[in-house]
Amino acid sequence: MTQQNDNIDNMPNQEEEIDLLELARKLWDSRRMLIRWGIAGAVIGLIVAFSIPREYTTTIKLAPVVVGLFDVNLVDKEGNATTVRQYLEEDTSAPWWSAIMSLPGTVIGGVKSLFTSDDEVAEGDSINIFHLSPKENDIVLALSSRISANVDTKTSVITLSSTMQDPVVSAMLADTIAMRLREYVTEYRTNKARQDMEYAQKLNDEARDEYYKAQQRYADYTDKNQGLILRSAQTERDRLQNESSLAFNLYNQTAQQLQMAKAKVQQTTPVYTVVQPATVPLRPSKPSKVLILVGFVFLAVVAASAWILFGKDMVNSFRNKKVEKSEEAEK
Repeated sequence: MTQQNDNIDNMPNQEEEIDLLELARKLWDSRRMLIRWGIAGAVIGLIVAFSIPREYTTTIKLAPVVVGLFDVNLVDKEGNATTVRQYLEEDTSAPWWSAIMSLPGTVIGGVKSLFTSDDEVAEGDSINIFHLSPKENDIVLALSSRISANVDTKTSVITLSSTMQDPVVSAMLADTIAMRLREYVTEYRTNKARQDMEYAQKLNDEARDEYYKAQQRYADYTDKNQGLILRSAQTERDRLQNESSLAFNLYNQTAQQLQMAKAKVQQTTPVYTVVQPATVPLRPSKPSKVLILVGFVFLAVVAASAWILFGKDMVNSFRNKKVEKSEEAEK
């Protein structure tokens, strides 16, 4: 009795083992189909990999205002002068299937333009960052996706990256972003100190002008009244001399304050050390053709295996049921 129970307990394991062997047999019997599908996936993967334009990334270890980069002058690898906006609009390509994917939007935009006046869609010579046109907004989004900035809070190292389809353009843009970022951070960090310095400069200029005037009044009065011994003349001379001394003391005090304000600006101005400068990348950062090829081959083999193990049986079962129903209907 115990032996019978053990046999009954072992039956599910035997069935599972038989099922796994059956699945493996199906895959082995259809190995040619798997190979064909794998080759087809490899071909499609190669087509996709070589259809995606190369992208070059330049990284600098050191948030820019993106709109301010529109008019930055660049030079591509062919030596042609261009700007960031012109390069993104005219010299940046896309995979061939992007034209198919964007066709509905193009049609909708064309229909919409029929009901929109020319004044509404016309672009001005200057860029209004508070009211961008659809075309300018697309450029901003495209440029934002190609620029990244990361800050290491432990080391305070800023890593900037720009990705473009031209390696020279990528390097020049990254260098420009680093320069703009340095200017922005410097202006932000020293804003209060510079305002104090400007105010101290204003007070010093006013005190200097007042001192020069008081000094000139005292000198003019002394020259005109050298022979006078009247008490009133001496009193006026002493008053002018005191005014000149007070003006000088104020001028000297504001000059010291101005020097302290200048030192404060110098103290708050950040100093940057470029750990990794911008260099023209020699190899594209994307697309990864090997990864795309492996991915498509894997997907093709998985799809073929699913068809062999499950899809074919489901289709055959559906067909058999359909034939049985038709035969029953004929009877």
